[in-house]
Amino acid sequence: MVSLHEHLIDMDRKKRDLTPEEMLHVIFDYAAKIANERNLDRLLMLMADMGKEMVVADRCTVWLIDEQKKEIWTKVAHGVDEIRLPLGAGLVGLSLQLGKPIFIEDAYTNEEYRDVLANGALKTDKITGYRTKALMVVPFRNNDGEIIGAYQAVNKMTESEAFTEKDLEYLTLAASYSGKSLESAMLANEIEETQKEIIFTMGEIGESRSKETGNHVKRVAEYSYLIALQLGIPDEEADILRMASPMHDIGKVAIPDAVLKKPGKLTEEEFEIMKSHTTIGYNLLKNSKRRILKTAAIVAHQHHEKWNGKGYPQGLKGEDIHIYGRITAIADVFDALGSDRVYKKAWDLERILNLFKEERGQHFDPKVVDAFLECLPRLLEVRDKYSDANLESGVVPEH
Repeated sequence: MVSLHEHLIDMDRKKRDLTPEEMLHVIFDYAAKIANERNLDRLLMLMADMGKEMVVADRCTVWLIDEQKKEIWTKVAHGVDEIRLPLGAGLVGLSLQLGKPIFIEDAYTNEEYRDVLANGALKTDKITGYRTKALMVVPFRNNDGEIIGAYQAVNKMTESEAFTEKDLEYLTLAASYSGKSLESAMLANEIEETQKEIIFTMGEIGESRSKETGNHVKRVAEYSYLIALQLGIPDEEADILRMASPMHDIGKVAIPDAVLKKPGKLTEEEFEIMKSHTTIGYNLLKNSKRRILKTAAIVAHQHHEKWNGKGYPQGLKGEDIHIYGRITAIADVFDALGSDRVYKKAWDLERILNLFKEERGQHFDPKVVDAFLECLPRLLEVRDKYSDANLESGVVPEH
């Protein structure tokens, strides 16, 4: 059986350093993509890919400083999931503290950083079976000159198996450019995360007034996202819907308790009052220029419309109902039927599925019902993860 190290050596024979012309092509190609990217996750991946190509590394990781938690973290590393370490930990932490690059030809023979490597790369190698040889860490700064993160390149994939001073120069160039672009994306991400937090909080306020749990809005958000993806909606748009859908019942804040919390059947007059939560929610949100809140306005307004035109408040029919409203409608009903409410006990899954099949083409868009059924196993995983039992026991998963 070929070892991982032997495999890397075999790969080395097939790789070489980029020519100046190829390097320029990589720089211009990624510079254009990075300049136009405002999504933090995608920007970080572009940065990692650019660094990896420029220095012909096996892996390239982008680390960021989390000042609030006093940690360094990455969720964009070739071959690994998110990692969080104490600020100052490992080779990356040391490079950030010193404010200068660190360059190592062979982790197993290096003496200068022996202790740091023993508690970092070499320790990880024992667990994973990976063989770390060459290492290079380069800090990057924002527009004010403050260090905000670092590139880490691992294992040169050429015959020499060692990074050069020219590689250090190239990765420093990538770090200089990327750090300044990253600052704008991080600011946009912070604004978006704040919006998410506000939206979930407002959604939970709306639900808590009718004695429904905060986990209801989390479940509806995740259901909406998964159904949207199943329908072929792009991930970015599906994620906007996930962020907006918790606001579907925000208009309930204005519904009187006597109506909202009534355990029995509503009178015709009371039902008209209840239905008004859709227009109230829409009017609260409709003037925002933010994409998330504009989406939330649509969801709040249309999640009780029906495919056959017999819904409310506008009596829209078929594709006149926005796809966001059609998706959230089935997500909301699925969770409502499967949960205990003041006026009913939870339905079992078979009964819910039979209803959806009966209402396919009546209450619900047939395509959305089909997408719902196709991704049902993932929806059930979400229902378990964000169950009310978890909320009551204090086990509340992060969104």
